[in-house]
This record gives sequence, C-alpha cells and structure tokens, in this order.
Amino acid sequence: MNKKDLKRFRDLLMEERKTIIEKANRTLAEEATLDVSELPDEIDQASAEYNQSFIFRLRDREKWYLSKIDRAIKKIDAGEFGICEECEEPISMKRLEARPVTTLCIRCKEEQEMEERSYG
Repeated sequence: MNKKDLKRFRDLLMEERKTIIEKANRTLAEEATLDVSELPDEIDQASAEYNQSFIFRLRDREKWYLSKIDRAIKKIDAGEFGICEECEEPISMKRLEARPVTTLCIRCKEEQEMEERSYG
C-alpha cells in the first residue's frame, strides 16, 4: 500500500475517532444533567431510564469500535495496516474502504464466521 493510501486511511480513522469522542462527550454532558427525580411520574422516569440505558449501550459499542480504530492507527504507524492477521496476505482495498478497522481479509473473515456459526 502506498503512502498516499495510508495517509488517507489514517485521516479517515482519526476523523471517525474524533466524531465518536465528541458524541460521547455530548452524551455525558446531556445525561449528567438528567435528574430522574424531576420527572412528573413513574412512567416518564422509567422511559427516561430506559433511554439512558440504551444510549449507554450504544456508547459501549462505540467504545469497542474506538479501540478497533486505535488498533488500526497503530498498525498504520507500524507499517502493518492492510495485512490479514490470519493468512498474512494483503486485505483488498475494496474491503479496507468498506471497513478500515478490519484485521482479516474477506476469505479469512468468511471462514471465521462459518466456524462461529458451527459452534454457536
């Protein structure tokens, strides 16, 4: 992979990282101001608590995705980005463009999913 492509992926990942962190900070600021005891009735309180729980589950998923972004950025810096961790073959540019945090080529990912299905 050439330097131009690596820079493009790094910039894309850094922007995605920034967006996730900004969303998380907004959520924390908004949720920190929510006082469930100020809501008029139990139904409103239950609804607010459900929404808050849902938002935090989404943020937990984003935290997981953020760790994948950080890992991909480290791989770019180490010169290991775009190499399948399973077969050590290059990951196709099309796959990287669709999912820049991927660590497996499409063939190894499909094999992994088939194994997961057979054990699940």
